[in-house]
Amino acid sequence: MEDFEKEVPHEVKLVVTEEMRSYFYDMCKWARFLSVVGFIVSAFLTLSSFGIGAAISANPAMLNQLGPLAGIGATGITIFYLLLALLFFYPSLLLLRFSSKGKQGVLFGDQETFNDAISSVKSLFKFWGILTIIFLVSYFLLILAVAVSGAGIK
Repeated sequence: MEDFEKEVPHEVKLVVTEEMRSYFYDMCKWARFLSVVGFIVSAFLTLSSFGIGAAISANPAMLNQLGPLAGIGATGITIFYLLLALLFFYPSLLLLRFSSKGKQGVLFGDQETFNDAISSVKSLFKFWGILTIIFLVSYFLLILAVAVSGAGIK
């Protein structure tokens, strides 16, 4: 961040127009909506995790209907769904922070609050970027494992 500040001449100033403030305010409204939906999905996943785990414990024959997930058992499925709930919860929390701080920053012209809002968006993109890298590496390793095991079969 310090290198960026050294490269930019101090006479260059960013001008935030009323149109940009209006767009940002609208973004905050949509971010609040998406965060609420994310919290609801997270709550349903949490409830489902305990419900599915309890149902499988009560009726082990249900495990046969789960396909590939059957191997991890009732506790594994509960943990899997709880991880999915966390996967929805954290970005929803960041969106909610962005929404509330962004609205306040735009309405009251508060630079510090506006910076906090932008920091939340940065964290959100960082989270999804890291998750994307993890998925890409996992897919690559899976393809590599399938290729190696396929070559070993012949």
